[in-house]
Amino acid sequence: MASFAKIGLNGKVIEVQSVVNEVLHDSNGVEQESIGIDFLTKLTGWAIWKQTSYNTHGGVHNNNKTPFRKNHAGIGYTYDEDRDAFIPKKPFNSWVLNENTCLWNAPVAYPTDGEIYTWNESTLTWDIA
Repeated sequence: MASFAKIGLNGKVIEVQSVVNEVLHDSNGVEQESIGIDFLTKLTGWAIWKQTSYNTHGGVHNNNKTPFRKNHAGIGYTYDEDRDAFIPKKPFNSWVLNENTCLWNAPVAYPTDGEIYTWNESTLTWDIA
């Protein structure tokens, strides 16, 4: 199955649809994103779709293949056309976008002592959960 993100205003992902891979094949049997977009446009009446990869997270493909658009799209993510990437919603104002992964990083590294922590935005620290 191939996944496609429905893109709304300001690049926001408003839906993710799955399409059977065979629908995307051209006359030579090669998968084409444009064919999937045409299929979904005819099916839904919505013309702005981008293919996304379920196996891509943080710019890494789970099966050692080429990563696709940095992250699998989710509702509320943003499609950034300049980066050609899906970026999740910023979890806290202090967090910074990692340009390599298109994921948000806290300004302080997560502790590695084996404890479970939650981010405290008011103190900009990790607190034991």
